[in-house]
Amino acid sequence: MGLHSRDVNQDVRELGALLGDVLAEQTSRGSFETVEDIRTAAISYRKGERESRAELDRLLDGLSPEGESVVARAFTTYFELINLAEERERARVVREASQADNLEDGLVATVETLIEADADAETVQQVLDDVLIEPTFTAHPTEARRKTVKAKLRSIASRLEELDERRVTDREHDQLWRKIDAEVTSLWQTSQVRERRPEPQDEARNVQWYLESILFDVVGEVYAEFEDLLADEYPEVDVPKLFEFRSWAGSDRDGNPFVTPEVTTDTLERQRSVVLEKYSQSLKRLSGVLSQDGRRIDIGAELERSLKADRSRLPGVADEAKERYPGEPYRQKLKLMRERLRRIEDVRPDGYGDEAAFLDDLEVIDRSLRSTGADVVADEYVEPLMRQVDTFGFTLASLDLRDHQENHTEAVHEALEHEGIDYYGRDEDGRIEVLTEAILQDEPILDLDEPGDVSETAERVLRRFEMLGEWQREFGVSAIDTYCISMTEEPSHVLEVLFLADQAGVVSLPDHCGLDIVPLLETESALNGARRIMGTLFENAAYAKALDARNDVQEIMLGYSDSNKENGFLAANWDLYKNQRRLANICDDFDVKMRLFHGRGGSISRGGGPMNEAMLALPNETVTGQIKFTEQGEAIAEKYANPQIAERNLEQMLNAQVRSRYQAICEPEEDVSEEWVDAMDEMATTARKQYRDLLESDGFVSYFGQATPIGVIEDLNLGSRPASRSGERTVEDLRAIPWVFSWTQSRCIITGWYALGAGIRTYLDEGGDLGVLQEMYEEWPFFRTTLDNASLALARTDFDIAEHYAELADPDLREEFFPHLQAEYERARTAVLDVTDREALLKREWLDESLRRRNPYVDPLNLLQTHLLAQTHRTDDEEQTLRLTVKGIAAGMKNTG
Repeated sequence: MGLHSRDVNQDVRELGALLGDVLAEQTSRGSFETVEDIRTAAISYRKGERESRAELDRLLDGLSPEGESVVARAFTTYFELINLAEERERARVVREASQADNLEDGLVATVETLIEADADAETVQQVLDDVLIEPTFTAHPTEARRKTVKAKLRSIASRLEELDERRVTDREHDQLWRKIDAEVTSLWQTSQVRERRPEPQDEARNVQWYLESILFDVVGEVYAEFEDLLADEYPEVDVPKLFEFRSWAGSDRDGNPFVTPEVTTDTLERQRSVVLEKYSQSLKRLSGVLSQDGRRIDIGAELERSLKADRSRLPGVADEAKERYPGEPYRQKLKLMRERLRRIEDVRPDGYGDEAAFLDDLEVIDRSLRSTGADVVADEYVEPLMRQVDTFGFTLASLDLRDHQENHTEAVHEALEHEGIDYYGRDEDGRIEVLTEAILQDEPILDLDEPGDVSETAERVLRRFEMLGEWQREFGVSAIDTYCISMTEEPSHVLEVLFLADQAGVVSLPDHCGLDIVPLLETESALNGARRIMGTLFENAAYAKALDARNDVQEIMLGYSDSNKENGFLAANWDLYKNQRRLANICDDFDVKMRLFHGRGGSISRGGGPMNEAMLALPNETVTGQIKFTEQGEAIAEKYANPQIAERNLEQMLNAQVRSRYQAICEPEEDVSEEWVDAMDEMATTARKQYRDLLESDGFVSYFGQATPIGVIEDLNLGSRPASRSGERTVEDLRAIPWVFSWTQSRCIITGWYALGAGIRTYLDEGGDLGVLQEMYEEWPFFRTTLDNASLALARTDFDIAEHYAELADPDLREEFFPHLQAEYERARTAVLDVTDREALLKREWLDESLRRRNPYVDPLNLLQTHLLAQTHRTDDEEQTLRLTVKGIAAGMKNTG
């Protein structure tokens, strides 16, 4: 018997049929038949059996407002279910490939790569010691589904897994299917659209769910498998900490006035409570295993001393443990450990001071078990828990603070002005001078408790830093030890944060710096001025001491989203690649170890795409081993909602980072020919100019507003953060997420390919060689990944549908912009196919199959959306339906912003 009893086609077919039954039961037979007519008309057109969409348009135009709502709900729910079917298929593929021992980019392949490269044990140990992978979950508003809806979908997914992976009787099969039927019925009756905007605490709880429900257990499994594989070939190599999870949910203040200190405190408290309860549960399960009779084994002097210390510390609990578990030393120890965990959040003393003390106790038990010959017990039950503690600590996920540099500057100015110091009136050198002197002097200048009469913005910033000191004292430095500065343009923007942290007691140089200060370089001017900014900081007396206290590691964040919005897809990718190399060289010149923080979104247009491929495409100079990157919106659910897929995702990232680090050690500077660099420079220059010309064309912003559902998206309750920075409808002011989201909804995804074709065509017209571009694609990971990502955006673009959105625009705007966008699409498509030497845009057959399966079902939602957008007056019910079409298209495209 095989591993599975079902396949994706069966899942899609049976879930679709079930939805049809529910639709008929919950509405009417007539509604069911209308949805069926629309579905078959859309499929017939996609198959080429109809010459036009006239029948589909007729059916949609004839719908009543209630009928429109039913259609929107039907197709949206269909995609929610089909996404589960495809998720199940991904899990099948992973399990079957693992069973066959041919999982591409898995851990077996990782070790085989090292063996084939003749890597010795010393080098492998160096590679692993260098590697630290830090996925950072953000609350960026791109998750279009309600939490309630996601919970119902997870329930359905678990039933599908049971049907697929368990041998069930006919009766058990029917029982499981009735449960699925009940959940789909409940899903149909549940509102898909949020009635209120989510609060930051909602977003923090959402992130917390993936950490506690999936990743907490999955991480230990990844470590266990990797250690087993390495032990066979490199028995002398120790596997250190390789993963650490971080979060912005509940702490990212940039552009979100609702993230207050109270929200951050609540997030830290909740996360600590969750992880401590997880450990307590683990110790309770461990107590069921470690029932060894202390009279028959020698537990060792170390464990005896540890028990004696605990008995002295907690005599009452020790007596209870001895009475309950006479002669069972491990169980007595575990009960005392559980009590110490409980007291961390208690007013009573003698709780664990930090996770290191808890880990020490686990290590004592581990060594004791091994000394008695119970290695298998230690491996199976204690080692995974030790890995969890090492990964999640007492924080579950460390929080990063973030705010815009303008707010820090305003707060420093007002606070110093209150002390008689003119900050605004100084030039950059003057600001650096006053900040440096203030940081290096022993006594603080500011009283953060009583900052004086300051503005609301300054008060918020100063209070945050005051609270930062309290957070670190209460939850530990590692709980919240990073501060990211948006729109960093000058060295003083970094020193302002160091100064405020110093005033809060978080920094005390030269001995202690409790903060990694992370400049976010996202504008062209900041990236081009990176040597001036970072060089000035590295040479600054105060900042150099802070770096020394942080082991000379400088984290630098790169903003992919705004770079793309500012420069276009090709130019942004090339700028980011070049600037990563530039930053690596700057850090190397000052003997500073760089950790890049990649601010990547979920979509191709915002730096998304397969993370393992992106990691392999980074310049060798930047691969120091430590890497940090954002995980956002719907990408979090796609990667981490299913344990098998989450484990696969972590394995792929580990594979990529180990390979990349080994390659960087062997070849510290990537060998990129000048011919390739020149070609990229020429293509990117042309692409940037054409993209900027489009954005700056008279009427383009108006066309964007009329030919996309941006007005609807701005009003959606996707996240707690506002859609724009100032409320103005300009490309510059609009956040990257709604910018990309709007083009994706209209199936005209210019953000993932516009001007790419123009860049390539100009290069060839000016004497460039197609053979050189094909060589670049075959041999240069950066260029290959860039074109493959553009191929995906091109494949998801559909100008037949986009034309319906264009018809919503004023005729003169439509005639000016739509044919131009269509021509550029064709130019990009042709260029990509020529360079990749492929006949189809997608190289992955399963992805092509997925798009073919989805397109006929997305079409009705797109056409219904344009029908509703064309109405000058809409009822409340029609507004609700319009918003639902946005959700449905996002589910169908498996992408938002």
